Amino acid sequence: MSDSPKILVMVATYNEMENLPDLVGQIFKFLPQADLLVIDDNSPDGTGKWCQEQQRLNKKINLIVRKEKLGLGTAIIAGMEYSIKNDYDYVINMDADFSHQSKDLPGMVLCMDLDKNEPKDVIIGSRYALGGKTDGWPIYRETMSRFICFYADYILGLGVKDCSGGFRCYRTSLLQKIDLKKVISKGYSFQEEILWRLKNVGAKFGETPITFVERKKGKSKINIGEALATVRIIFMLGFGILK
Repeated sequence: MSDSPKILVMVATYNEMENLPDLVGQIFKFLPQADLLVIDDNSPDGTGKWCQEQQRLNKKINLIVRKEKLGLGTAIIAGMEYSIKNDYDYVINMDADFSHQSKDLPGMVLCMDLDKNEPKDVIIGSRYALGGKTDGWPIYRETMSRFICFYADYILGLGVKDCSGGFRCYRTSLLQKIDLKKVISKGYSFQEEILWRLKNVGAKFGETPITFVERKKGKSKINIGEALATVRIIFMLGFGILK
């Protein structure tokens, strides 16, 4: 890899028109060398249309529009496949609702090769590493999140404190070692499953502390059904029922 890695930031969207214009500006402010990929599930609020207009003004903006809402996991896989096909060195996934802060992007990239003796294949923007925190979450939400992270680490042996956070930088050369078509999770359990699959091909994980901020605009898309599905899929992966 050259001294200047080729970086893609990907954002999965559904009805994020309230947030996306400001977020795009923030991404290019803090990581101007990166390209951006938006994976939009045919948002009725015009998110995809806005991106199409921006593409004509900025060649660093790329867009995948899907016909319907197909789930977060499949959107991230589409972004990973795009990053591999287009020869990016790193692909960073972040949410569109400002819960992940663009100012943390340069530090995540730096952490990938900070330890020259043991470069990392995934850097997780971690709420639960020393120095990390959540801002604006009710007690029950953080308790549920911490339980799922503890449970996933115990069942899958991931060795990280924040297994379910979606703010991550991946080395694409490691993504190529797994068969993305075998990923089972369509929703939020994708975050644990992809770490498990990467662990199984020898990936090295690192965490850097972040402050996760509860969204100020739009509506959260996670619910108790997603949480229960995550628990079930982690159990099935850990005990070999799913492979």
